[in-house]
Amino acid sequence: MILAENIWKSFGPLQVLKGIQLEVPAGKLYSIVGASGAGKTTLLQILGTLSQPDQGKIIIDGTEISSLQENDLARFRNQKLGFVFQFHHLLPEFTALENVCIPALIKGLSRSKSETAAIDLLSFLGLTDRLHHKPSQLSGGEKQRVAVARALVNKPSVVLADEPSGNLDSRNRDELHDLLFRLRDEMGQTLVIVTHDDSFAERSDRIIHIRDGLIQG
Repeated sequence: MILAENIWKSFGPLQVLKGIQLEVPAGKLYSIVGASGAGKTTLLQILGTLSQPDQGKIIIDGTEISSLQENDLARFRNQKLGFVFQFHHLLPEFTALENVCIPALIKGLSRSKSETAAIDLLSFLGLTDRLHHKPSQLSGGEKQRVAVARALVNKPSVVLADEPSGNLDSRNRDELHDLLFRLRDEMGQTLVIVTHDDSFAERSDRIIHIRDGLIQG
């Protein structure tokens, strides 16, 4: 599902990634771990097409990213990739249902089809009674589940998450972790997760250790 070949990335004189090689099969959950500054988030952003490598090639679901023009890349990102961040980034003026619908509307789905897809996902995630609540009316765990639904609404090939439980208490953290594995097991979703949580990483299909800009082991 994802192939990264010889990925290099620098910021000024600081060399962050130094020839990363990575392959992620479909339907697997991979965790990326490492010390702060090791290059975890930089790699995730490159895999998510949010940042371009200085050198190397990224292929996602059969498409080489460097071959895409800017508009095509934005369309690819909208349709093929889902993102979950440490902070939910929900739009405060919209309800949970409306927040989840937004990527589908951008894709070009009708409002009725967008709402049907959003309601199905929010119900799957246990938020049936929160459809019309705004973010300020939701708990931290509920907000993050809405963010997961938003990431899934366009049926992406890959979901990428950067410390998705880092802002949650222990109960909500555990619930979110269980949810991510349900997405793999029940929906066949491919997931790549940056995490500092060892217990979560140990449950994943593979742990990617990054140290000094390289994958170790």
